[in-house]
Amino acid sequence: MNILVLDDEVEVADLVEVYLKNENYNVLKCYTPESAIHYIKNETIDLAILDVMVGSISGFEILHDIRESGHTYPVIMLTAKIDDQDKIKGLTLGADDYITKPFNPLELVARVKSAIRRYTKYNKSEQFSEDEIVIDGLSINESTHKCYLYDNEIDFTPIEFDIVLYLAKNLNHVVSSEELFEAVWKEKYYDSNNTVMVHIRRIREKLNDTSKKPKFIKTVWGVGYKIEHIRNK
Repeated sequence: MNILVLDDEVEVADLVEVYLKNENYNVLKCYTPESAIHYIKNETIDLAILDVMVGSISGFEILHDIRESGHTYPVIMLTAKIDDQDKIKGLTLGADDYITKPFNPLELVARVKSAIRRYTKYNKSEQFSEDEIVIDGLSINESTHKCYLYDNEIDFTPIEFDIVLYLAKNLNHVVSSEELFEAVWKEKYYDSNNTVMVHIRRIREKLNDTSKKPKFIKTVWGVGYKIEHIRNK
């Protein structure tokens, strides 16, 4: 399994490489954005760890290119900054996770394993499954991890799919940001609702939905989110 690691701090990149190799991952280590771009274009990658500030080309730009190219593998952003706006920007561009330097290498490995488990589950397909939820033109198949809107497949990331699936399973019931975060990320709710909010925004964009007149995901201000049948609106 190939993990791309991009960080212009040699000590950090080398440290991450050691811990990941101890878990039997193959590490594609890069100190420059150019070498990372080369790997992205020419190698099969299962997960990417990108430092935000890496010279003339930022980690955000590389993340954007990854998603624009249609790659859905997990991307974890590393940064020395703790600005919420940077975090929101990364999540908006399609990052799956965000870790602030300095970090515990064991925590990073745990995040990597969690993201890979989610991605592997997302890409597991079956020829036939009855595990399908259909809500007013929105079809969510839990076994194949595919989602269709009016027969057109929606290119969700694993986390986006899990959010939609959880809301669909709780049809017509409001789910708080805290409950949604802990159910999808499998971690204790530790920050503001920005992480959930940004992912909901991206999901709505892919569903051609809006926050003011939502067709599928409705915001219940001060409480959380819910999916409900159109006829109930």
